[in-house]
Amino acid sequence: MRHFCEWTICLLTLGLAVALFANPDDAPQTLQTRQPDVILLTIDTLRADHLRCYGDRKVETPNLDAFAASADRFAHAYTPVPITLPAHTAIMTGTYPMATGMHDFSGNKLSPDAITLARTLGAQGYKTAAFVSAAVLDSRFGLDAGFDTYYDHFDFSRLDESSLDLIERRGDQTMDLALKWLREQSGVAAAGPRKPFFLWVHLYDPHYPYAPPEPYATRYRDHLYDGEIAFADAQAGRLFADLKDRGIFDGAVIVVAADHGEGLGEHGEKNHGFFIYNSTLHVPLIVKIPGIAPRVVQSEASLIDILPTVLDALKMAVPPGVQGRSLIADMQARKIASSEPRRDLYAETYLPLLHFRWSNLRAIQEQGLAYIDAPRPELYDTRTDPGELRNLAAQRPAVAHELRAKLLSLIAKDTPGAGSGAGAQQVLTDPIMLERLRSLGYVAIGGSYADPQGKPLPDPKDRVQVYELFSEAMSDGQHGRYRESLQKLDDAEKTEPRSLPIHYLMALDYYRLKDFAHAAARFKSAIELDPKFALATYYLGLTQAQTGDSEAAAASLQHALELDPTNFAAAFDLGALLLKMKRVDDAVSAFQKAIEINPDFANAYEALGEVYLYQKRLDDAAHALERAVQLQPGFAKAHYNLGRAYQALGKNDDAQREFERARQR
Repeated sequence: MRHFCEWTICLLTLGLAVALFANPDDAPQTLQTRQPDVILLTIDTLRADHLRCYGDRKVETPNLDAFAASADRFAHAYTPVPITLPAHTAIMTGTYPMATGMHDFSGNKLSPDAITLARTLGAQGYKTAAFVSAAVLDSRFGLDAGFDTYYDHFDFSRLDESSLDLIERRGDQTMDLALKWLREQSGVAAAGPRKPFFLWVHLYDPHYPYAPPEPYATRYRDHLYDGEIAFADAQAGRLFADLKDRGIFDGAVIVVAADHGEGLGEHGEKNHGFFIYNSTLHVPLIVKIPGIAPRVVQSEASLIDILPTVLDALKMAVPPGVQGRSLIADMQARKIASSEPRRDLYAETYLPLLHFRWSNLRAIQEQGLAYIDAPRPELYDTRTDPGELRNLAAQRPAVAHELRAKLLSLIAKDTPGAGSGAGAQQVLTDPIMLERLRSLGYVAIGGSYADPQGKPLPDPKDRVQVYELFSEAMSDGQHGRYRESLQKLDDAEKTEPRSLPIHYLMALDYYRLKDFAHAAARFKSAIELDPKFALATYYLGLTQAQTGDSEAAAASLQHALELDPTNFAAAFDLGALLLKMKRVDDAVSAFQKAIEINPDFANAYEALGEVYLYQKRLDDAAHALERAVQLQPGFAKAHYNLGRAYQALGKNDDAQREFERARQR
C-alpha cells in the first residue's frame, strides 16, 4: 500500500530537495505524485441501450459518449439488484446484498461497521463528499458511512414508502452543489497543497415519473424517459467540463455507472425492481484510469467490481470480505483470454416477496446464459435472444439444473457465516433476511419460500398485471387522484384479496378523501395481515383521532412508536392528542420524545414552548421557541409565541421584534 505525505516544499527549493535524495523512492512526494482524485457519477434508472455509445440512436448523449471515447466502456455490465438503495450499497461495499442485508428500499440500514469505498479512501487521507438526488439514498439508510460531506437534505418529516420515490432533487440542483464543493477544494489548493478527494454525484432524473425540463420535454415529448437521460447527460457534461477547467480530469480516476435499468414495458414491467431481466440488470459502466488506453471491454462485469477496481488503480489493498474483483486486467487486455475462468454474476429481487408475498427471484448469468430461479424456472441465451423472450428451461433441463446448482453455491459462498462447506441446497440467503422472513410468517421449503401453511408462493410472472395495477394506483394516489387509485386497487384486489399493500394503499386513499370510517377498516385489515406494520398502526391512530376516539388514537400512536422508535411524527402527534385530552405532563413527555428522536424537528420545539408558556415556565419556553425559529426562520407561530415569552420575561424590545417577524411571515 502506497503512503504519501503532502507537498510542502515551494518550487524555488524543489530542485535542491530532489538533489538531496540519491534514491528517488526516498524523496517526499510532490503535488504531481499525490494520489489521483476519484470521481463517481451514478445515474439512476439508466438503461445501457439508451445511450448512443451503447448503440441507441433516439437520444442525444454527447457528453457521456465523449467520456466513453476517452475511457473503457464495459459492454456487459450488470447490477446485482435493480433497486436504487441496495444497488448503490453494492457499489459502495463491493459486495452482494446477502453480505450486507440490503435487499430492498425499505426496512434497511447499512451496518455502521460496514467497510465502504468512502471509509477506505478516507482512511488513506482522502476528503470524501457525496451529493445525492433522492430520498431513497438518505443518510438514515447508512450510505453516508465514511463521507465527510453527505448532502441529502430532503424536505420530509416522515418516510412513507408509498411516496418515497417522489422526494427527489433535480439533477442540475445536485450538480450545482457538487460543483460548488469542487470550487471550495480549488480554494484550498490555492492556499496550499490539498488532499486528494473522492466525490460521488448521484443523478435521479431518468427515474419515473419522467418529467424532463425544457428544452428536453419538447424535444423528447414522445419518449420522455429519453428526455430525462438527455438532461442527465447535460449535467454529466457540466461535471466533466469543470474537472477539465480545474486540471483534474486527466489525472483522475473517474467511474460512470447506472444503478439499474428500466423495464419500459418489456415482460410487462413498466419500471423496475419486480423482475430481473436484462432490461433492468444491464447497465452502462464506463471507467477512466490514467495510463490505461480507452477501449470497449467485452468481459462481464458487476457493479460490485467498482470498489476493488478503484482501489487497485490507487495501489491500495482491497478490504477483506469484498466479493467483487478488479477489472483493470480486463481493461489492459485487448481481448479476453480463452483460458479466462467463467464469471458467475448474481442478481436478485425480493420486492415481490417482501411487499406482496409472492416468490422472490434470483438469477445467475455467465457468458450469455441467464438462469432465473422462480417457481417456473427460466433459462435464456442472451446472445441469440437479447430480449429474453424464449425460455429454454424445458428444452435444456441439464443446463438449467447446472446453473441452479451454481446459483445456490454462489449464494452459500457469498453469505457471511455460510462457509464453503455449507450445503448449497439448504442455504437460502443471509441470516438477516431469513430472520425478517420468519417474522413475516414465511417457511423455507426445498430452496424456496412458502406461506405459513407450506403452500408455494405465486410466481411473479403470474402477478405482473396486479403489480402494475398497484403501481399505477400508487402513482394516482401520490398525485391526488384518489378515486382513480381506489378503482385500480379494487380491480387488483379481485386477484389478491389478502394483499397487505393493497389494503394499506386503499386505507391511505380513504384517509386522504376524509372517509375515515373506510380508512379505519382498511388500516385494521392491514394490521391483521401484519400486526407489526408500524405505518398502518400510525395512520390508524391519526384516523381514530379524526373520528373523536381519542383513547383508541392515543393507544395506536403509542403502539406505533413502540413498533418504530424512529417515528418522531408519531411522538409529536401523540403529544398533540394528549394535550387536547388535557394530559399536559404526558404531552410534554411526548414532545420531548419527538425531539430526542429528531433534534431538528422545529414543530416539536414550538409545541413544547407553547406548553411551557401555559405552565409559566418562561425561561424553558423561550429556549424551546428560540430553537424552533433557529431551525425554521419562517415559522410565524413560533415567532409569535417567542414574542409572548419575551413579553412575559419583561424583554419588550425582543418581544416586539418577534411579533413583527411573525406578521412578516
